[in-house]
Order: sequence, then structure tokens, then C-alpha cells
Amino acid sequence: MAFLSYLDISVSAMAAQRLRTEVIQHNVANAHSTRTESGGPYRRQVVVFGEHRPFKNMQTGKNYVTNRNFGSILEMTMAERRQRRLAGVRVLQIVEDPTPLTPIFDPTHPDANEEGYYYLPNVDIAEEQMDMLAATRSYEANLTIFDELKNMATKALTIGR
Repeated sequence: MAFLSYLDISVSAMAAQRLRTEVIQHNVANAHSTRTESGGPYRRQVVVFGEHRPFKNMQTGKNYVTNRNFGSILEMTMAERRQRRLAGVRVLQIVEDPTPLTPIFDPTHPDANEEGYYYLPNVDIAEEQMDMLAATRSYEANLTIFDELKNMATKALTIGR
């Protein structure tokens, strides 16, 4: 049933956003950590999302790139649209933010280098709050979609009675 694949998309997106909120919480918790197990200050982590599978026609093997070539999706026949697999969202990786660290001059700090500087993490609490708000709203939107799909399925089953 194709209906279940739409539920999979919504559920995978909710799981990805939940992981994103956990990474954001970890960033906020380490916003002032000047020393980590690896030796340096904490670096902000960012979640990178991707699609679970490319949209692929099962017979011809054509890839339809949805983010660069909108025309290819529009040109698909109804049979091709039925045959493509909808899978959802996946987390590709969690990467370190390359934003530079903030140097602070304090020769008395235990993590200060020979010039008297130590470095604060590249975590901006306001930016983390905005990311958390966006992740929460995305989670809520996918939860609403999931609930509506569930309601539609329930109503479809009652029609057959």
C-alpha cells in the first residue's frame, strides 16, 4: 500500500529532527567547554540531512534529481510516479562547524597557551535557540502530517463498511 510509504516519510523526518534537537542540546551543554577529551575546546556540531533513497524508476533506472531539476519530476508519467519509491529523510552525518573559535586573553586561565590566549567554543546560544525552534516546528509539522494521514486511512477503512 503506497499510503504506508507516506507514513514512513513523516516518521523518518520526525526521527531526524529528534536527533537534531539532541545535537543542539549537546552544543548548548558544551557552550563553555574549553577542554575536551581530544584536547582542544568544544566545536559546534551540525546535522546534515539527505534523502533516504534517490527517486528512481524501477524499470529504466533513471534518477530524478528533485533539488536541481524540477522539470524531470514534472515530466514523469503516472506509471513512473507510481513506481518510484518514497523513503524519507536520513541523517547523512554530524559534522563540526568550521566557524573559528573565539580567542580570549587571560594568562591565568588553565587552558591558556604560551601567548596567554585560550579559546571559547564556536557555539552561539542565540543561534542554537533558533535551530531548536526550527527543529521543533519541523517535528510538529511532520507529526501533523502523520496524524492527518492516519485519520485519512481510518476514514478510508470506514467507507468500506
